[in-house]
Amino acid sequence: MNTGIVSALGGGAGFDSQKLVTDLVNVQKEPLQLRIDNQKKDFDSQISAYGVLKSSMSELQGILTPLANPDTFNARAVNVPTTDVLSVNSLKSTAQPGTYKIEVEQVAAAQSLAFNVSATSGTAALGKTGELTFKVGQWAYVDPAVPGDPQVATTFTVNADKPSFKIQVDEADSLTDIAKKINDAESNVKASVLQVDGVSQLMITSESGEKNALKITTTDTDPVTGLNDFEFKEGGGNSAVLETQQGQDAKVKLNGLNVTRDNNEIDDVIPGFSFTLNKADVGNPITFSITEDRATAEAAIKSFVDGYNLFFETANELIGVKTDAETNATSAGELSKDGTAKSLLNLIRQTVGTSIPGLDKSGNLSALTNVGIRTARDGTLEIIEKDFREAFDNNFDQVATLFSQSTTTSSNAFEVSLGSYGGDAKAGKYDVHISQTPTKGYLEGGTLPSFPIDASNPADDYGFKVLVNGTTSGDMKLEGTYTNATELAAELQSLINGDSEIAKSKSFVDVTVEVNAAGDESIKLTSREYGDTSGVRFENAGAQFAEKVNITDATATTVGKDVAGTINGVAGFGSGDLLLAAIDTDSYGLNLKVKEGAATGDFTFNFSRGFAGELANLSERFLGKDGIIDTKEKSIQKDIKSLDGDQTKLDRRMTAYQERLSAQFIAMERVVASLNSTKSQLTGLVDRLPFTAQK
Repeated sequence: MNTGIVSALGGGAGFDSQKLVTDLVNVQKEPLQLRIDNQKKDFDSQISAYGVLKSSMSELQGILTPLANPDTFNARAVNVPTTDVLSVNSLKSTAQPGTYKIEVEQVAAAQSLAFNVSATSGTAALGKTGELTFKVGQWAYVDPAVPGDPQVATTFTVNADKPSFKIQVDEADSLTDIAKKINDAESNVKASVLQVDGVSQLMITSESGEKNALKITTTDTDPVTGLNDFEFKEGGGNSAVLETQQGQDAKVKLNGLNVTRDNNEIDDVIPGFSFTLNKADVGNPITFSITEDRATAEAAIKSFVDGYNLFFETANELIGVKTDAETNATSAGELSKDGTAKSLLNLIRQTVGTSIPGLDKSGNLSALTNVGIRTARDGTLEIIEKDFREAFDNNFDQVATLFSQSTTTSSNAFEVSLGSYGGDAKAGKYDVHISQTPTKGYLEGGTLPSFPIDASNPADDYGFKVLVNGTTSGDMKLEGTYTNATELAAELQSLINGDSEIAKSKSFVDVTVEVNAAGDESIKLTSREYGDTSGVRFENAGAQFAEKVNITDATATTVGKDVAGTINGVAGFGSGDLLLAAIDTDSYGLNLKVKEGAATGDFTFNFSRGFAGELANLSERFLGKDGIIDTKEKSIQKDIKSLDGDQTKLDRRMTAYQERLSAQFIAMERVVASLNSTKSQLTGLVDRLPFTAQK
């Protein structure tokens, strides 16, 4: 109450009744409030302690990441002398150690074409219309009739691995518009507009390599509105196009072996070692070495031991007894009564001290103690240097298997990898039965007629459409002259894979020439995908196409097959060449990639996460969303919210109690006031009575 009872009544019993009510309420409330405050303090301490625990565990998890990666144990070092002939880009764990000698005889170059189309401005409309077709391949050259002139491109061979493409030129298009359309096409051909002596000039550059040169043609050759000035074809095209640079391959000698590549960035000559060629330097080989780098793995292991000890000391203080560094006083940790936190640390200690699941324990390193890493009396880890060095130097491969993820298979017919739910897979040995290996869908035409096939006559119908893996292409057409089946197959593959719809869905094909026992040739188109959605079918094959290529829309097709089999006797799910483990089985999360043509039958594989993988997986169970710690924190937050409700109830109860006491004291004050009033009236009454005398 904001005003005193005595003041409210204008009188009183002679004491502060308001303070008395407040004191009585406080006496009643204090033990109940203290219980709520103490519980809230404990909950806040637990939340804070779990924050410290999570932070410490996250740091440990970060240390485990490189240790769980097999590449850490396959690290390599390269020693290349200072040179401007080549530059080192990267070195992967797959690089084979050894000494190498590289001599750069020629660097790769890209074909460049300059178009002398007359235009005072790169943005001015050219007034030309039509379609330009770009094909990628290799030119054969002859020397010019006039010495000193550029060589003449005479014969073009299509590169089947490089899709062709087309652009449509409209009357309002400028050189800049044409360049943009080329650059927007799904290819590695680049175009730009240059200013040369006050005239805009189109420059087109292909990919580097002699098999990545361009042939540019058009069917729109009107002398005024046509695109013949943009052609580069047999005979050097026309005077409006100048080949300023021919495409050429890079040529190197590796330990005396001749190697040719179409790119100066080379990463497959020595697998795992990537370098860039800067210039040729004939006769001056560069010698360098690639060696094993075990120091990276050793540092990762010792970093883990230090990180684990720091984590253990932090966690142990939270769940046990901690000592104040200044006063040396001991006190219970914030989580000393928390069973969840204690079980968490026990699980981690158990993982550290036991053998790793999935590892063969007979004669192999299967626990940390096998490599000299042991648990001290205080619970931290220590390295016995002598034992550690012996294991590291003499059994390094087993050390790698102990710490990092590994799989071993009884056959090279399949590979094992972790899928999206790899964290659910259990380490161990698994039995596999492959009942059906994966295949790709394909179509094979009939016997090819004699060559050449001349498809250059516009009156002939060499048009066609294909359906690949459910994707229908746009209209395509053979337009050249083909002297043999290989040229025809290359042209078909380039056209189909260059179609915009096919490219968008990545439903690519490989086109090959098949030869039967009688020597007859036929064209075979094979999808690059595995499984029962894989297939190739022709649609709208033109009359001449059907006759000369011997493929029609009625040509039989063969649909691909998904892999089929079981893992530990449970049927897996076949998707293309992947056999996925059934849900809720021990192997769920493991994917088996089965090779086409592999034998069916029974196989086995072993899967181990390694020590670092097991501990990291355990940490993820604690730290992940809806994990053990997250669930515990939510439970504590719920308890804190419940205390807020208890506080509201207590406050409401004490308010009612105060009001009841106040009412009682008000009633008492009224009685006292009445008595005081009666007293005042009786004062001197006796002296005023008759026959009385005042003394």
